[in-house]
Amino acid sequence: MGAAFLSSWPWDNLGFFKYVMYGPLVGKALAGRAWEAASPDRWLCLLLALFALRALTYQLWSSYSNMLFLTRRRRIVRDGVDFEQIDKEWDWYVTYACACACMPIHATEELTNPAPATVCVSRDNFLILQITMAATALYAFPSLRHLPGWNTGGLAVAAVLHVAATEPLFYAAHRAFHGARLFARYHALHHSNMVPTPFTAGFATPLEHVVLGLLMALPLAGACAAGLGSVGLTFAYVLSSDFLRAMGHCNVELFPGGLFRSLPFLRYLIYTPTYHTIHHTGKKANFCLFMPLFDRLGGTLDASSWELQTKNRAGMDEVPDFVFLAHVVDVMQSMHVPFVMRTFASTPFAVRAFLLPLWPIALLFMFMVWAWSKTFVISYYHLRGKLHQIWAVPRYGFHYFLPFAKDGINDQIELAILRADRMGVKVVSLAALNKNEALNGGGTLFVNKHPNLRVRVVHGNTLTAAVILNEIPKGTTEVFMTGATSKLGRAIALYLCRKKIRVMMMTLSTERFQKIQKEAAAEDQQYLVQVTKFQSAEQCKTWIVGKWLSPREQRWAPPGTHFHQFVVPPILGFRRDCTYGKLAAMRLPKDARGLGSCEFSLERGVVHACHAGGVVHFLEGYAHHEVGAIDVDRIDVVWEAALKHGIRPV
Repeated sequence: MGAAFLSSWPWDNLGFFKYVMYGPLVGKALAGRAWEAASPDRWLCLLLALFALRALTYQLWSSYSNMLFLTRRRRIVRDGVDFEQIDKEWDWYVTYACACACMPIHATEELTNPAPATVCVSRDNFLILQITMAATALYAFPSLRHLPGWNTGGLAVAAVLHVAATEPLFYAAHRAFHGARLFARYHALHHSNMVPTPFTAGFATPLEHVVLGLLMALPLAGACAAGLGSVGLTFAYVLSSDFLRAMGHCNVELFPGGLFRSLPFLRYLIYTPTYHTIHHTGKKANFCLFMPLFDRLGGTLDASSWELQTKNRAGMDEVPDFVFLAHVVDVMQSMHVPFVMRTFASTPFAVRAFLLPLWPIALLFMFMVWAWSKTFVISYYHLRGKLHQIWAVPRYGFHYFLPFAKDGINDQIELAILRADRMGVKVVSLAALNKNEALNGGGTLFVNKHPNLRVRVVHGNTLTAAVILNEIPKGTTEVFMTGATSKLGRAIALYLCRKKIRVMMMTLSTERFQKIQKEAAAEDQQYLVQVTKFQSAEQCKTWIVGKWLSPREQRWAPPGTHFHQFVVPPILGFRRDCTYGKLAAMRLPKDARGLGSCEFSLERGVVHACHAGGVVHFLEGYAHHEVGAIDVDRIDVVWEAALKHGIRPV
């Protein structure tokens, strides 16, 4: 048997091209110059504006709920939103397993893994459906196209009809959708994601959105039938409904704890995010649209709703066990965070056209955080039952190269480490520029200044070195290295010379080269060779890049060269006859939960090697700091530990 009636979207195979559904309305609006006040098609412009504002409402609520620096203490469900849920609720092409008509009738409301059948779901499918319904109504009843701007009487009529009709009818319909047959075929989709988000409000089947759309239209239809309808009422009612639906799913408690104690009657007039989340987690109570009064009358009100609401509003700040202390690369990359657009943040970073209009806002944000902000939380995930957080130092890449900014950056990092120490964090791992040798000696500045730190400060570079070394093909006899006397370059060079691989170390400093050479065993020192010109590597096809290479410098590499990289930012690939490795990275274990953000341009589930190195340090329970120079003897130990814990190379 096929899928149940109206359980799938008719445009589920169109992907992005589903937006052609807006084509006739947009085309007619352009042809009729609908933006002009005297245009007979002005209603089209207003209709399109209304639905654009509806989409913006959900996006703004999503941005707010992902501002962990504001909301993390008041989050109701503490799990993170993972890639799978983000795709199900948003992605244009994703298909999701939904219940089909052939499911057994005895299926219960506890169903969380519906039987297979495909249905394309994204957060704005319901907007396409409902704008079509609205346009149909406006064509069927031409008088609706000429409503006045505002009529106060219509507000009263709509309010009465909302309470008397929309609320009780929605309550009845919602309870019906929780019956075994309808839940399995339709409503299980809405409940399939365990962490409510504002976009979960739109994550449902077409039948449910048709029912909701008709019920929400009743107050407006009643006001218009009474001759009291208006454009202002339509905007106010529809946007208020979207606002409340997104709020109820935002997973952040907003209402003051004492509000319902001071004004008890309010608890029956407006639901809270906690109230609706109880419905999502239990499925047996709190069925109302916005007014708990109808749960009270129907006997389905969870008595603990306001006690939990007060508790969630009071907040609780979970202590992470592991923190990765990141930094921003540039203004464009600063928008690659969940509180700007969570779907964009869940994909590897790339400059997109839609980012360009946002650039001035992001630039202003840069100046604001530079002036006022301290380190803040941007995302988190759970691994082996432990909370891992990513904190961001409010400094951008270019700040790290300004001489006058050095002390300020170190102050920010130091304050973050001391805060983590007070909280009881076990490990803080420093991202690339936060552990710059010239900035703070790879973290030694903080460890030396605070010898009694309980939190372990690590740079994670031991695993970074291991990743690069394990990428070098077996049988390699010679490599060329830039950035050779850096912390990473030193460790890689010393490791390779132990393996009897000749290392051409590009450096003008004979003193620094000889210092590293003397660290090698006497029989291995011959494998470390100082070179001062790129021409020396014109026969070597393995380049290890720790310093930026210009196109002219890359020209000296022979065809077929592979560039291994540990330079930040990575070099650009100018040579079509060569290959370019990505920055050292590792894939987190499969049991990482709630991971929904990509680190810069890396793949999903993949983090920078220094991040993964910190995770290994935490999982192994190492009691030492990992700062300053890399212990070459530990490179293989850390690599094997990473593999043991399921942290894999990309």
